[in-house]
Amino acid sequence: MDSTRALATEAVHAGRDDLARQGLHAPPIDLSTTYPSYDSRGEAARIDAFATTGAEPEGPPVYGRLGNPTVARFETALARLEGTESAVAFASGMAALSAVLLVRASMGLRHVVAVRPLYGCSDHLLTAGLLGTEVTWTDPAGITDALRPDTGLVMVETPANPTLAEVDLRAVAHSCGSVPLLVDNTFATPVLQRPAGQGARLVLHSATKYLGGHGDVLAGVVACDEEFAGRLRQIRFATGGVLHPLAGYLLLRGLATLPVRVHAASATAAELTRRLTADPRVTRVHYPRVGGAMIAFETTTDPHEVISAVRLITPAVSLGSVDTLIQHPASISHRIVDEKDRRHAGVSDHLLRMSVGLEDVEDLWLDLNQALGQRPVRGAGPCRHAAPPRGATSHNSPADATQPGPPTAPRPA
Repeated sequence: MDSTRALATEAVHAGRDDLARQGLHAPPIDLSTTYPSYDSRGEAARIDAFATTGAEPEGPPVYGRLGNPTVARFETALARLEGTESAVAFASGMAALSAVLLVRASMGLRHVVAVRPLYGCSDHLLTAGLLGTEVTWTDPAGITDALRPDTGLVMVETPANPTLAEVDLRAVAHSCGSVPLLVDNTFATPVLQRPAGQGARLVLHSATKYLGGHGDVLAGVVACDEEFAGRLRQIRFATGGVLHPLAGYLLLRGLATLPVRVHAASATAAELTRRLTADPRVTRVHYPRVGGAMIAFETTTDPHEVISAVRLITPAVSLGSVDTLIQHPASISHRIVDEKDRRHAGVSDHLLRMSVGLEDVEDLWLDLNQALGQRPVRGAGPCRHAAPPRGATSHNSPADATQPGPPTAPRPA
């Protein structure tokens, strides 16, 4: 990111710097799958160069599977926001994670060290060994001891899906030594934290969520150094997990409002956290110190009844949209994780995960209040509460928002 520009300014202008010189205001959408070339010798040389390094071919585009100008604008912008040299976009977040694993496996480094909880499908991909990888699950303090000569990756998600548990990224990066650290930054976004500045080599996003922000685009992206980006492009070319140009256009548009959306939704989430923490129908509330628009809470009553009772809030998977979504992780997003592992990671059967949108806080509270049902009779017994940690309403810069929160205990996201 340009050190002279604020993040909000970069979000609006990154990936668009050349438009005015072309007499354009909105970025164009290039839907071509192939591009004409009358210089077949030169085309062969460019393809050979790509096969060697994975660097983006110089000159006009070659073929949609090697890259697309509209998608490239989004990649440039996201790299600027995350503070990395490059970014490589994919058809989904899982396609992006798969590409990272395949890069390391192609080098004979099939072992992964990971910290739970992760998004349920990420957990499943590692546990099932679907790409020929082997995983060792550990807590942050055990990362160094879990490393092996064939360890190709350490993976964490912070704040984590769905418990919002946080880890100290600088400490984790130190524990990794020379092994690349992959941080899933989907929940925080570069608005709240930038893992690359804290030692992560790879920053993963399900761009379907906050980066797109409107529930109408499916995508994934990895922000990283150019060397790793070249390998990711080669995997993307070979496997075909490319991002459609229209999706790239929507993502670039979404980035422009990302800081505004994240800050506004975070302020509402902090207020809802305060009210839920004081509510006797709720036994525990999880909200990260880094802030954000995600809340997880555990109810005294049947969580499925809460899901069925909401009217304004949308009962649906995924997150990061302009409207508020709620789901039951043990039944959906983390159903594919073994029940024992799920509970050990803090995903209880009474946990609900809510992605707070841009609605008015009072309207959201009215809906939550009625969905939670009748309040218990006074004196019916004490309830346990996890008070929202400091920083609940913080809009700190990514550099300031790095302190870990207290531990709290596949299908769609």
